[in-house]
Amino acid sequence: MSEILWQPSPERIAQTRMEAFRHLCNQRHALAITDYPALHQWSIDQREDFWQAIVDYFGITFHQPPETVLREGRQMPSAQWFPGATLNFAEHLLRRRDDAVALIAIGEDGQREQLSFAELASHVAGLQKSLQAAGVGLGDRVAACMPNTWQTLVGMLATTSLGAVWSCSSPDFGTQGVIDRFGQIEPKVLITCAGYHYAGKAIDQTLKLNEILQRLPSLEHLIIVPYARPQARTEDYASQARISLWQDFYQAGGEPEFVAVPFAHPLYILYSSGTTGVPKCIIHSTGGVLLQHVKEHGLHVDLGPADRLFYYTTCGWMMWNWLVSALAVGSSIVLYDGSPFHPGPQRLLDLIEHERITVFGTSPKYLATLESNGLQPRLSHDLSSLKTLLSTGSALSPHSYDYVYRQIKPDLCLASMSGGTDIISCFVAGNPLLPVRRSEMQGKGLGMAIEVWNDAGQRVIGEKGELVCTRHFPAMPIGLWNDPQQEKLHDSYFSQFPGVWAQGDYAEELTHGSWMIHGRSDAVLNPGGVRIGTAEIYRQVEKVAQVQDCVAIGQQWQDDVRVVLFVRLADGAVLDEALEQQIRHVIRANTTPRHVPAKILAVSDIPRTISGKVVELAVRNVVHGRPVKNTDALANPEALEQFRQRPELQE
Repeated sequence: MSEILWQPSPERIAQTRMEAFRHLCNQRHALAITDYPALHQWSIDQREDFWQAIVDYFGITFHQPPETVLREGRQMPSAQWFPGATLNFAEHLLRRRDDAVALIAIGEDGQREQLSFAELASHVAGLQKSLQAAGVGLGDRVAACMPNTWQTLVGMLATTSLGAVWSCSSPDFGTQGVIDRFGQIEPKVLITCAGYHYAGKAIDQTLKLNEILQRLPSLEHLIIVPYARPQARTEDYASQARISLWQDFYQAGGEPEFVAVPFAHPLYILYSSGTTGVPKCIIHSTGGVLLQHVKEHGLHVDLGPADRLFYYTTCGWMMWNWLVSALAVGSSIVLYDGSPFHPGPQRLLDLIEHERITVFGTSPKYLATLESNGLQPRLSHDLSSLKTLLSTGSALSPHSYDYVYRQIKPDLCLASMSGGTDIISCFVAGNPLLPVRRSEMQGKGLGMAIEVWNDAGQRVIGEKGELVCTRHFPAMPIGLWNDPQQEKLHDSYFSQFPGVWAQGDYAEELTHGSWMIHGRSDAVLNPGGVRIGTAEIYRQVEKVAQVQDCVAIGQQWQDDVRVVLFVRLADGAVLDEALEQQIRHVIRANTTPRHVPAKILAVSDIPRTISGKVVELAVRNVVHGRPVKNTDALANPEALEQFRQRPELQE
């Protein structure tokens, strides 16, 4: 059991919404639940009561009441949640109509805009009317290729208020990346920026956009947000669609109306970030997303009307969808567009101080970069507003846990989370009632029946294996696009263990209830038949100061698999024998001899997805001479060339 780095005080626990929710459940159902493990067990054993309690506690409004909470068959996937119920997603995010700040949108160039809840609703009402006039209705797709601005949020809310389906990518996707996504779903409307800012540069989108437009025949209306290209004109774009500038397309004003849709009506289409083919188009439901997100925001993150949430994300990553849902629990949100390190590494720390952010979300890589730059935020910034720090995208190293509590803030709930695009939420979540232990995630999310199974399909505790979910939950996708028989859905999530959800996470449930995620199970290394999660190696390599980044793969070699580690070194460092030995020693000392790489090779860059994830599978494919499809999902596809036909890997 790892040491406790933070423990909530009794006073802090007493004020949490999780504690209020526990009291409600006890009172309503004559229970005697005294702690979180018991509350979680009840949320699994009595799912209908639990999800109804979520509906009631967060005041979810149904236009048409449900016939029951859950109908399900013998095996997943077969659930109907709240059958017969109708509701609207945007309605719940726009419940506040006062003059309090709903959102603050900040650009890399320093531009700052804010909207109150009342102003946000007024913009949504105006855009809604214009979208309606453009023929957007139930089930139509509205796509956006947008930076993280208030216009993107207004676009999403206006779309979903009409019962249409929202799908978004980020402007840093290449032409093919956008086509691979939007070409499948055939949007009626596209909202896009004319240009955007990143790392001190203004990037003109005109050329790329015209290439994309030629390949989207379904498009009826194009809406251009000038943003970083204020001189943009409609004549700059060639499309059969009607073209309007954002400021000409609608006028803010009036009250939005909300089209009631069934609980399982499509809300969002998100895309898997794999590199093995065109992305899967994952369809998420209106009611499922709403219930899951109010549960996570309100209970697990402890957000309420007095809070201000920030998450560093692009609009092409599910964390954007997750971030904006905080409006449904009355919180304000801070949107930032641009590089987190421009003009310097303290950029986002400045935001915490200036905007009085209470919950700050980021990635392990960001925290590691702060540390490598020698930043001491607790000394340089006023972080008194900050109560919770969220991290997701990959496992957080023990080293980073130490850094947060030593150099950022000692009194802080550090919530390392794990879930994914597939569920648009978390399986393993933060928890304001529980301690934070070094290198461990706090535990299971309410209503999520997750376990770790071995290859034989047996539950294991204290051992590594496949993360599975054994019971239905509302945020399970309602399907994949163009998959009428749900064959692709079944193959993606239910083929490994029939009737049980598995999305490819290699995990460990610890005896005291904490969790560790050891990497992707499909990128698991298997030397000598022993399964090794790549994250186990990364945690050790992070201790070597000369190494800035790394990726590990299993190479097929002499009828077995050998571990190969590629490292990107710090400026001035050289991969000589002494450094190789140091890396091997650190890995061996803290893991097992099987973890020690057979080969360590230097590269100048490590390929990552646009959302910042290391792409082990793409590297493995290149090393083995296999094609890598969908390179547009990568932020730096050119980096892959360094892994091709390395002579060192032939010996």
